[in-house]
Amino acid sequence: MKKLLLLSLVLALSCMAIAQNSPFIRKVYDFRPAPGQFVNVSPKAFAGITKDSLLNLVAEELSSYNPYDDEIEIDYGMVSLGAFGGYVIFGFDHPVVNVKGEYDFQIFGNAVQANETTSAGGSSEPGIVLVSRDVNGNAVPDDPWYELAGSEYNNPRVQKHFTITYYKPDENKPKVPEPPFITDAEYIRWTCNSVDSLQEGYVRKNSFHNQSYWPLWEEGETMTFEATKLPCNAVDESGNGSYWVQHFFSWGYVDNRPDWHYGYKPTAYNENMNMGFKIDWAVDEDGNHVDLKQIDFIKVYNAVLQDCGWLGETSTEVRGGLDLHPDAVAEPDEVPGDVNGDGSVTSADVTALYNYLLDGDSSAIINGDQNADGSITSGDVTMVYNILLGN
Repeated sequence: MKKLLLLSLVLALSCMAIAQNSPFIRKVYDFRPAPGQFVNVSPKAFAGITKDSLLNLVAEELSSYNPYDDEIEIDYGMVSLGAFGGYVIFGFDHPVVNVKGEYDFQIFGNAVQANETTSAGGSSEPGIVLVSRDVNGNAVPDDPWYELAGSEYNNPRVQKHFTITYYKPDENKPKVPEPPFITDAEYIRWTCNSVDSLQEGYVRKNSFHNQSYWPLWEEGETMTFEATKLPCNAVDESGNGSYWVQHFFSWGYVDNRPDWHYGYKPTAYNENMNMGFKIDWAVDEDGNHVDLKQIDFIKVYNAVLQDCGWLGETSTEVRGGLDLHPDAVAEPDEVPGDVNGDGSVTSADVTALYNYLLDGDSSAIINGDQNADGSITSGDVTMVYNILLGN
């Protein structure tokens, strides 16, 4: 019996040793699309669906995308975020580590390059990415969010704190058709606080999608979103409404440029490709760089408010995600009070400070300036003492 137990233990430890983190999305925490032509279709929803069932559907869609599958163009999962503000929050089965100097993760969309256009563009429906770390350890995305600052972050045409409200439509009201293809030009009304364009308008209904564009699980008569709005990127290059081109932003957005997939390596450079996202792009609400060693949650939202005629509203689509370094190990965090860098706060940290102050011995000093005043003084000793005492 003892031999059997020992063998079982060895096998269990062996399995643990070879276990790897999944590179694919495994958890969806929230999904709230704004109204749009693909809402209730991607994913397919029905009246009365519960939020848990909805999140399971979204998770199934996002986790089914495999960029190494050569059948990817035939069958893949996808969710639509609807018009401006719609979002999804997801994560992996492990934290995503910040590997300095490299792209850390990829989020796939369905952007394509146009065959006939005067500049780089095609179907580009850019979504902004936010990241967060589970600071309080409750496995819920209720910690501070940080934006990954893309190429347009400092564009003067960007409007931060853009707020929009959508109003639930009366599906039986008289329709206002507008040929070609628009079956109701005044379908879902919205109002906003725009500083450079119209402050009200409509999500229009077209003949290609006849279902309700209002999320069937949403309660209430309005939906409000506040986020950063990117400049409109669509141009009617035909001049008559028949050929719309949504021009690519340089980098840093979901569903903005064609994604690499099978046949391409994530390190291969192509100027018209979205190569991924770097945690090092993270900034706080004031635009200051934030040093995140790893993240636990990712949020993507549609950051453009525009209508492209018969193509309908611009709506960010998300097909899935990939951690580009799933088994990377994060650098250890600094522990407040840990002067000698051994990972804990003990009397040895006080001794290290005393030795430095008495005779300049810095051999045990890793982080002596505990109060961040620019020098090592008795104030640092006091701070470590307070940490030891639990103050």
